[in-house]
Amino acid sequence: MRPLTLAVFLLSASLAFTAAARAANPLSVHVLDLQTGEPTAGIAVTLEQRAGNDWRRLATGTTDNEGRVRELFPAGKLLTKGEYRIVFNTGDHYNGIGKPGFFPRVPVEFNVDDTTRHYHVPLLLSPFGYSTYRGN
Repeated sequence: MRPLTLAVFLLSASLAFTAAARAANPLSVHVLDLQTGEPTAGIAVTLEQRAGNDWRRLATGTTDNEGRVRELFPAGKLLTKGEYRIVFNTGDHYNGIGKPGFFPRVPVEFNVDDTTRHYHVPLLLSPFGYSTYRGN
């Protein structure tokens, strides 16, 4: 009876961990200022999903004091395979701090091919350039 109890416990713990992992938001972003190395707060961010030839808005957010939007994917929705786009509204940020900026928006398109993984998209930003990559 004891081995069965242990097996049931381990199975329950495994299922609980899997459910918690799936419940976590699958998408986050982080914006860092390349000139200062500091986080960039107050950047408006939009998440879109390709729908045919168009893009459908899924969610919006604003970077916090650490330059992050920790939960960009809409709560209660399931991540599906496909093409997504995050649009960082950098022009509003630079206008707000009185600096010229060359890029009014930075669109970052990416593919989701594994719906069980977390997708983290950092943006390294300066007024006249940017870089991005898939983080973790």
